[in-house]
Amino acid sequence: MRRLFIQFTTVLTLVLAPIVSFASPLVSPAWLSEKLDDDNVIVIDLRNKIDAGSYETFLEGHIPGAIHSDYLTEGWRVGRDGVVGLLPNAEQFQSLARRLGVSDDTHVVVVPAGVSSTDFGSSARAYWTFKVFGHKKVSILDGGYATWREFAPAKIETGPFASPKPGNFVAKFHPEFYIGTSDVAAFSTNPGQALLVDGRTDEQFYAGGKHPKAARAGRIPSAVLMDQDKAYSSETNRLKSSDELASIYSDLGNKTIVSYCNTGHWAATNWFVMSEILGQKNVKLYDGSMVEWTANTDLPLDTSGKSNMQKIKDMFSGLLG
Repeated sequence: MRRLFIQFTTVLTLVLAPIVSFASPLVSPAWLSEKLDDDNVIVIDLRNKIDAGSYETFLEGHIPGAIHSDYLTEGWRVGRDGVVGLLPNAEQFQSLARRLGVSDDTHVVVVPAGVSSTDFGSSARAYWTFKVFGHKKVSILDGGYATWREFAPAKIETGPFASPKPGNFVAKFHPEFYIGTSDVAAFSTNPGQALLVDGRTDEQFYAGGKHPKAARAGRIPSAVLMDQDKAYSSETNRLKSSDELASIYSDLGNKTIVSYCNTGHWAATNWFVMSEILGQKNVKLYDGSMVEWTANTDLPLDTSGKSNMQKIKDMFSGLLG
């Protein structure tokens, strides 16, 4: 009888216990508007020079209660051994997150400017960084600050933000979201094991151009092109609908997916779409990307141009819009 009682109370506890909540990857301005007085929600405005933003533009107007943290200058990405845009280590990110007031149970909402796909990459990369270090409750404001301004023009604050109370977030590295150069190299020689998705432009993929920090032009052997800009609507300045995204990213298969670009910025958008919106399993982001890959002269590059078949496909794609 005692054993049955213990089993019953255990089951009851599990049923009645609060369910560990996982935040929606994208949240709407309407949702955020209802959460502005929630002390457990922290809004981080990432505006930076990518979107012609800065702390000064934040001072001119921002979401009430938001904290500004420049994506490019405040430690979201770091440089090591001549490679830019790398993931900070756990200690570095923990310090950044705590300084912004983040605790383990905080729901973080990151806010891009809402002006371009490259700008969206700032929020996607910040989101991924939180996930890599074990913070589950993180979301991106759909449409960014631009959409908020349209939705709630009467809810705009100006001036500096109050320094938040330091949080107690503990960073724990989760390798399932991350991949380094040696593992990418192994996958590139065994394309049956993984799908390498290049988020750069058509020109850079086919070696017609390169990032200023990349040592050589080309692409990682066996990679496929998926320009991250295709996921974004320039008309609404939001990601496209989930149905549209499912169509665009329709040939992913069930392999491990490696998302890369030049510095892991554009790749973050592809990672976010594949992993968080479409629910694809085992998607990893290569933060060093082409800048780190091309720094090692022992690593191969595919510099071939478009095949005739690809040129024909592009021609018909252009005709069909």
